[in-house]
Amino acid sequence: MASNDYFCSLTQAYNFQKDSQEPVGHLTSITIGTSVLAADTTLTLPTTFATAAVVGVISDLSWNGGYADPIHIRCNISNANQVTVSVLTNTDLSNTLVQMNFNIYNFDPVNKVYYLSCTTTNSTALNGFVNKSGGNLSLSVQTENDHTVESPLNYRMYIGTMPQPTAQTINFAANNSAKYVKSWGVSVS
Repeated sequence: MASNDYFCSLTQAYNFQKDSQEPVGHLTSITIGTSVLAADTTLTLPTTFATAAVVGVISDLSWNGGYADPIHIRCNISNANQVTVSVLTNTDLSNTLVQMNFNIYNFDPVNKVYYLSCTTTNSTALNGFVNKSGGNLSLSVQTENDHTVESPLNYRMYIGTMPQPTAQTINFAANNSAKYVKSWGVSVS
């Protein structure tokens, strides 16, 4: 299976410029256990130039492409969300369920428009668990704010998510018109 790696610009996401062509990523929703992170950062959508509230700005997303491979997301979140994740990482996180939605936007140089290059279906969240690596949960957040973008105040967060035992889909596109779907997770009866 082909791996999917996306490296996005924090600067372009927070301070969107129509004449720039850098990839942009938005974590539109995420629930970890019973904690729902707030969609409290308003950003410009590259495809419509409208604004939308998101949970975080994705700096990179990677998935090796296998049905049971984890999805790794590094993103920047608000101070309020940093506090929530910090509490989760410093307490007994017995409920490791994850529900999330994200959008990665890339620029099509031929058609000269941004398009969704990797996305969940916003009405259907991906369902998974916080990945466990070497006995540790793949969830962390920085205590110091990231200085890549000074305002608004933001903090780096990392989460690795394994799929729940059910077949799910992720939508991809190679440009504005070449779209395809890949499966994530395996159904177990």
